[in-house]
Amino acid sequence: MEILVATEKPFAAVAVEGIEKVAAEAGHTVKRLEKYTSKDELLKAVATADAIIVRSDKVDVEVLAAAPKLKIVVRAGAGYDNVDLVAAKERGVVVENTPGQNSNAVAELVFGMAVMAARNMYDGTSGSELKDKTLGIHAFGQVGRNVARIARGFGMEVSALDPYCPAEVIEAAGVRPVTDIKSLYAGNRIVSLHIPATPDTKRSVGYELVTLMPKGGILVNTARKEVIDEDGLARALRERTDLRYVADVRPDTAAAMEEEFKGRVFFTPKKMGAQTSEANINAGIAAARQIVSFFADGDTSFQVNK
Repeated sequence: MEILVATEKPFAAVAVEGIEKVAAEAGHTVKRLEKYTSKDELLKAVATADAIIVRSDKVDVEVLAAAPKLKIVVRAGAGYDNVDLVAAKERGVVVENTPGQNSNAVAELVFGMAVMAARNMYDGTSGSELKDKTLGIHAFGQVGRNVARIARGFGMEVSALDPYCPAEVIEAAGVRPVTDIKSLYAGNRIVSLHIPATPDTKRSVGYELVTLMPKGGILVNTARKEVIDEDGLARALRERTDLRYVADVRPDTAAAMEEEFKGRVFFTPKKMGAQTSEANINAGIAAARQIVSFFADGDTSFQVNK
């Protein structure tokens, strides 16, 4: 079987070597499409692929239609909103993710940005510490749980909201469960977003929630830009000059926000949560192993488009 590794932002070299080794041991071949600059390159490359490994690359209806042999797509990472799940299912293509492989990398970035925001973006003025501050985790999946683990090291008081996670699981992690979204935002100096971009969550975090945050509130987004109501957030930042917003997902209105709210917002140039060599290696090799298991045993344990 031919496994296409299609990455506009390539994996670390050692990760690619690991993918190729896993594939070769199972009798599969790997084709690489890295740093491509046009969709046409991707459409051409998928024509002979039986499986595809992607990172944040878009796998839409057009890409799926150009891949007549395709049987499985694995998104190397937790989020999978870059893959058209409905179109894939209609074509009988299995879509999987690799949950947990990037979670520590993302969680560490949460605190890198939180410390920076608490220290006034390192502008030379006196900021604040994270110790004894309250942290609310919006969604308690793999990343959220790693955020909670690191927060304990900072000496923070942690609570979490996740309607899909049992309260006893949250409590077992030393975290206080919250059942009301308004309470999560009103009760925490820092809120860290980890919700996926779904029809229910898109543009769900905006003026009403952000303005509930206590004085000096910091909103950290390492999830998806689509979950933010950018107009509502801008209004909140305009009315509440004590609030800050930091994200590794650059908003559509980034330039205007950076100009109007200078010193209170920060965005990485590209999504950076999983941009570590360790996360690259873990997610890439996990994706290859899942493809091998799929072809060998029909294993669809990580399928997200059932």
